[in-house]
Amino acid sequence: MGAGFVAHRMWNALPWERLGLSLLLALAAHALAWPLARVLRCSRALALMTVWGLALLVFVGPLQVLAAVVLGGAALALGSWRLPADIPARYAVATGIGLVVLGGATGWVLSLPIHVAPLWYALLLGVALLRRHALRDAWVETRRDVVDAIAGAPRWAAFATTLAGLATTACWLPTMQADDLAYHLGLPSALLMHARYLPDASHQVWAFAPWLGDTLQGIAAVLAGQHARGAVDALWLLLVFPLAWATSARLAADPVERWACVALVASFPPLVWMAAGMQTELPATALLFALLAVVLSDTRRWLLPAAILFAGLLALKTMHALSALPLLAYAAWRHRRDMDWKRVPLAIVAVGVLGCSSFAFSWWHTGNPFLPLFNDVFASPYFPAEPYRDARWEAGFDIALLWDMSFDTPRYVEAFKGGLGFTTLALSGAWLLALLRPSSRGIALAITGVVLLPLLPLQYARYAYPGLLLLTVLLVPAARDTWGPRAFACVFVGLCVLNLAFQANAGWLHHSAAFKRTLRTLGDETRIYPHYVPERLLLRRIPAGDDGLVLATSPERSYTAELAGRGRGVLEHDPTLRAARIAAEADPSGAGWNALFALSDARWVLVVPAQASPALRRGLAASHARRVDTLGDAELWRLPDAPGSAAP
Repeated sequence: MGAGFVAHRMWNALPWERLGLSLLLALAAHALAWPLARVLRCSRALALMTVWGLALLVFVGPLQVLAAVVLGGAALALGSWRLPADIPARYAVATGIGLVVLGGATGWVLSLPIHVAPLWYALLLGVALLRRHALRDAWVETRRDVVDAIAGAPRWAAFATTLAGLATTACWLPTMQADDLAYHLGLPSALLMHARYLPDASHQVWAFAPWLGDTLQGIAAVLAGQHARGAVDALWLLLVFPLAWATSARLAADPVERWACVALVASFPPLVWMAAGMQTELPATALLFALLAVVLSDTRRWLLPAAILFAGLLALKTMHALSALPLLAYAAWRHRRDMDWKRVPLAIVAVGVLGCSSFAFSWWHTGNPFLPLFNDVFASPYFPAEPYRDARWEAGFDIALLWDMSFDTPRYVEAFKGGLGFTTLALSGAWLLALLRPSSRGIALAITGVVLLPLLPLQYARYAYPGLLLLTVLLVPAARDTWGPRAFACVFVGLCVLNLAFQANAGWLHHSAAFKRTLRTLGDETRIYPHYVPERLLLRRIPAGDDGLVLATSPERSYTAELAGRGRGVLEHDPTLRAARIAAEADPSGAGWNALFALSDARWVLVVPAQASPALRRGLAASHARRVDTLGDAELWRLPDAPGSAAP
């Protein structure tokens, strides 16, 4: 790894300013935790957990946090019912299972106008009330287990908690990632505005894509009365860390190694990218860790919990379900002598009911259960009958892939050099030992499969993020005995700090000044959006009651998902308007754009002047459009009520 660091001159890519800010935040957290620990007479790690929790409440907002607590509590109450007691991190696994059950069942009724706060509060609080004794036991046992875990290695616990807290700061950021604004916000916004979600594949080809993650975001949004992305992402993080601790313990890690595992997971650079958006990789990581915990347990009743978690992965993204297959294969082999075959039909039904709602609706409405994927097979009229591919991530699969992804990261994902971190390379020797050691060979092969399977069809590093995090629990156990306590501490602390140093390189959002602005404004999105996504504020300046459609004219900035069906874009999400844009750009007179406005039936137009072609400018003039507002580098225009008529 050192040779690669020098050869690629990685110090030139290191975001020094953001590293300094992270270190200052860590020092501030410890400064606040020190008197708190003395007042509460608790450990430094527990005081740090309290500080980071209060900070989340301040920056994310109490209503959002309340929504996530209600959702998570109901999920725990539901998932812990009849879950075997000997599963590692049982309550974290139960919460993951409960979230899958809630989100998977809701997928079948998304189109019904029933998604209002009173009904959801009654349902979730009712579940919690019925299972109040289980929730009380979970609280008491979790507090005891956390205190005992910290007592086993207090300094390492404080170190890991510091890094985990820094990871949660990504939840403080407003929602500004491109895919979230172009697609993921659509479902939660529809539930907020209309109490139901009515997918329309003619204008959003991903409308029927696996929707578990967005459904859970939507439930939390309905509870909070506003988007609650940051709080829901914090809930997923809250599951990942104890699951990493418990699964490493099951693989014979001692108390120090368990906290080192949590620290490595928390310092993984892409984790802050995952926690700042609505992509599926964060919930997939939590569900994969929960599945690993079930697989490593000794219970005979592992099949149904594993099936529910697999259903959740399928309902997030088919690629996540593919990556989970090695874990299921290892579980079947590990439990081959005591396999409960009578539960197999029930497990299959659970996968179908909880994991397949989006596929069923997509098949019914579009003729392709995987739209837009595999449309060369299903030939849905909503997308060209050709294989869906993204040539950007077809770099080729070879033995040097993980090396290249670490040092030449932009070639494999939308990130900067070093944005993948260095855990895998630095501990590749431990990986090889785990593969060679008979006692760990089976699980090592399974986790290796989780990492590599998503990279076989497409060398897109993002799909490997959950597997790379899962791999961490394999690399830590037995390292302390092998290297000795001093060398272990130097290597793992140094590796965590190195990962932290490159954390901001995981994506543009953290590479910008967005986090500094979030700190200065205490998360006031109205003072942050103008610098990065002014479209979000321009949309709010459309007069109340005006339900005219909004057209985003920049393919790279189709930020209209929050309009819940009233937005149109000229990117591949809408193949018809994308083709019309290509034709309009080829027409210098502007008539093509004028025709596109009529085709889209839009009354409002978002324009990025720096990207606006002469053809677009002439089209706006020919249509008698009127510029209504300008903010940042974006403009909002109003089209006449009737195409071709004079502007009002």
